[in-house]
Amino acid sequence: MRTATRGARTASAAAFVGTTIEWYDFFAYSTAAGLVFGHVFFPESEHSSMLGVLAALSTYAVGFLTRPLGGLVLGRLADRVGRRRTLVLTLLLMGVATFLIGCLPTYDDIGWLATGLLVALRLVQGFAVGGEWGGAAVLSVEHAPPERRKFYGSFTQLGSPAGALLSSGIFSLVALGGDEALRAWTWRIPFWISLVLVAVGLVVRLRVDESPAFEEHRAATGADGGATQPLRTVLVEHRATIAIAICSLALATGGYYIIVTLLLGYGTDTLGLSSSFLLTGLTLAAAAEVVTLPLAGLAADRWGTARVVHVGVAVSILTVGPLFSLLGSGNLLVVYGLMIVMRCVGQSCAYGPMAGFLSELFPVACRATGASFSYQVAGMVFGGFAPMIGALLLALDDGEPGGLIAFFVALSLLSSAAMVVHGRRQRTPVRRAPLP
Repeated sequence: MRTATRGARTASAAAFVGTTIEWYDFFAYSTAAGLVFGHVFFPESEHSSMLGVLAALSTYAVGFLTRPLGGLVLGRLADRVGRRRTLVLTLLLMGVATFLIGCLPTYDDIGWLATGLLVALRLVQGFAVGGEWGGAAVLSVEHAPPERRKFYGSFTQLGSPAGALLSSGIFSLVALGGDEALRAWTWRIPFWISLVLVAVGLVVRLRVDESPAFEEHRAATGADGGATQPLRTVLVEHRATIAIAICSLALATGGYYIIVTLLLGYGTDTLGLSSSFLLTGLTLAAAAEVVTLPLAGLAADRWGTARVVHVGVAVSILTVGPLFSLLGSGNLLVVYGLMIVMRCVGQSCAYGPMAGFLSELFPVACRATGASFSYQVAGMVFGGFAPMIGALLLALDDGEPGGLIAFFVALSLLSSAAMVVHGRRQRTPVRRAPLP
């Protein structure tokens, strides 16, 4: 038991470090898209400041298009050659692509070619992160004792706020030089830092052992893990499960990216708030979420994932209206308080248990493929396009957030509905589901 616990701790720590770096790279792009890419990689619009943000967010959304492909290709690789080897590859892909984004010339330098290169590197980012989450989630959960799968799995989830914290923290520092310097060149610094972080991540990731469940399955079925067509297996035998998994992530993906991406562009370009004010609030909220995500995992181990997700949905619905309605007040205490409640309770409860939840839904032969594919399709459908839809609703409503708030509420309710449907399909609680 002590050896198993030690292995679980090592795997969860490696998952945390690796996913933190991956998500740092990914969020560096989303932050830059909300703040500067509309000015740096697109011509200035004479009609609406939100049009530039919308154009930049469209390149941000492009990265989500390749996430399901990355989940498919790299998930299949993880099911055949191992989770550990695949995770090393994802880290390298993401780090190189992120560094190169920081080296790109601007629209003023080479015109639309700069935009095209930005999109190409964003596609590589999406492909890499598509294989990262599923592999890291499955590796940490397969090392975990049965009664603590959601808790140890939550360390994979912790990489998201930790990466956002690191990204927004560094952007907050470079933003202190002023918006003019940020748009001129200092936005590149967070992307260059990626190479250093990747080197650290590789050292940590190479020290973790392969999943015991995968090793046992490979020993029993052959060198290829017995899953020559894991995607076909997932789509044929687990169609309903995939649909439930995707919908359960509506709030955790779509709602989340509205808060961390669209809020920046809306606050700076429409409401005239300073980027440093908003980035500081998001940084504080992400820091607090690092504490609450594991607590959400523990709660799911004890009371079940569905109940915890329902709490997150309720809090998110109650918080989103005041957050966007009062954002323009510039009241530090009110705005920061709402950001923290949204992230620490709403998002933590909706996102924290999901690594364990999705891993339990699929058998070991296609687990990485099933978990990765479901998560990345949700990321593409909800996370990739929710900020764009939200920006469009804001533009159509002349900056009024009513339509955006209604859209956010709909995403939240979809997550609750998915958990209800899943519960009705199970004879035992989700938290007691077997992990073969």
